[in-house]
Amino acid sequence: MSGAGATTAAAPAAARSAVAPLPPPRRGRMRLPGADEARLRSIEERVVAGERLGFDDGVFLMRTPALHRVGALANWVRERLHGDRAYFVLNRHLNPTNFCVYDCKFCAFYRRANDPTGYRMSLDDVRRVVRDEFERELTEVHIVGGIDPKLPYAWFVDLLRVIKEERPDLHLKAWTMIEIEWFSRIARKPIEAVLDDLLAAGLGSCPGGGVEVLSDRVHDTLFPDKLRPAQWLDTARRVQRHGVRMNATMLYGHVETDAELVEHMVKIRELQDDAKGFMTFIPLAFHPANTELAHLPGPTGLMDLRAIAVSRLMVDNIPHLKTYWIMQGLGVAQVALRYGADDIDGTVVEEKITHDAGARSPFGVTKGELVRLIRESGREPWQRDTTYSRLVHV
Repeated sequence: MSGAGATTAAAPAAARSAVAPLPPPRRGRMRLPGADEARLRSIEERVVAGERLGFDDGVFLMRTPALHRVGALANWVRERLHGDRAYFVLNRHLNPTNFCVYDCKFCAFYRRANDPTGYRMSLDDVRRVVRDEFERELTEVHIVGGIDPKLPYAWFVDLLRVIKEERPDLHLKAWTMIEIEWFSRIARKPIEAVLDDLLAAGLGSCPGGGVEVLSDRVHDTLFPDKLRPAQWLDTARRVQRHGVRMNATMLYGHVETDAELVEHMVKIRELQDDAKGFMTFIPLAFHPANTELAHLPGPTGLMDLRAIAVSRLMVDNIPHLKTYWIMQGLGVAQVALRYGADDIDGTVVEEKITHDAGARSPFGVTKGELVRLIRESGREPWQRDTTYSRLVHV
C-alpha cells in the first residue's frame, strides 16, 4: 500500500475546489435540435451552479439521445465530490438460505418449502464457513438470502452472534428492510426493538436490497406480497432514525418506465433529506434468465450507463454511487467510473443470487484485479471499510 495510510471519508472534499466549471460542449459533441439543446444546456448550467434537478429534468435525461453529455455531466459531479478516487471493499457474500415465503417474478434465487434444490444452513454450518473459508483480510460480510418461513426469529439474531464470535473484526452488513419488517412480525416486536436485538448481536449496517422500484404499479406486477413502496420507505426511515446506516438500490431493465425510475430516485432523495442515513445509492441491472420474466431482454450496456449517470445527477444528497460489477459486468463498471460512479463494490468472493439469474460476471474477484480495473479506468484505487470511515490509498 502507498500513501500515508488511513484517512477519513471527508478527505475527498479537498478535491472539489480543483474541479473547473463544466466547459461548453466541444465541436463534434452531440448537439440536440432546438428546444432540446436549450433544455440540456439549462440542466448543465443548473448542475454546475449547485441547483437541484426536478422530476421532469430526470425524465428528460432518461430519454435524451445525448447520453455521453449526460455522462460527462455526471462525471463532473462525481469528480467534484471524490476527485479521481474509486472505492472498493474486501467483502464476501453469505446467503444462508434460498427458501423464501415470497415469489417475486424477477427472482431466480428463491425456492419454495420442500423444493429439493433448496438449502438452509445451520448455525454450525455458518460457524464452520466463517472459521474455515473466510479470508483473513476480509473486512465485511454481506448477508442476504430468502425469507425462510421455517426459521425462528432467534436464528436470524444468533446468525450474527455466531459470525461475531468467530470474527469480531468483521462488519456485518445484513438484513434488508423486507427482512427487518418480517422479523418485527414473527417476533411481535416493534422494529426498534428488533434493531436493538440485532445491534446487540453485531449488526453493523443494512444493505439496500428489496426496494426494487418505488412504484405501486411495478410492485403489484412483480412483487405484490412484499412491502409496498410507502411501507419500505417507512421501515427505512425508522431504521435510519434508530441510528443504523444503510444503502438504497434501484432495480432497472424489466417492466418499469423511465418516469418510474426517476420517481424512485426522487423518493430516495426525499428520504435522505429527512433521515440522512443512506451511504450509497446502487442501480442494479435486472437479469431475466431463469425468472418469470425470462422473455424480457434485460438492460443493455448503454442503459447501465444511463442509470448510473442519471442517478448521480438526481440523487444529489447521497455521497456515494456504486456500480455493482456483479450485475453490470466488469467492463461496464470500468466505464461507469467515468459516468458518475465512485464505488465498484468489492471482492464479493461467492455471489449466488444474480448468477442464478444468468449473470456471466465472475463469482468474485481479487483485490489485485479490482486495483487493476480501477487504474485502467484512469482512477485511483482506495480501499474502504463499509461506512467509508477508514480509507487507504492502494
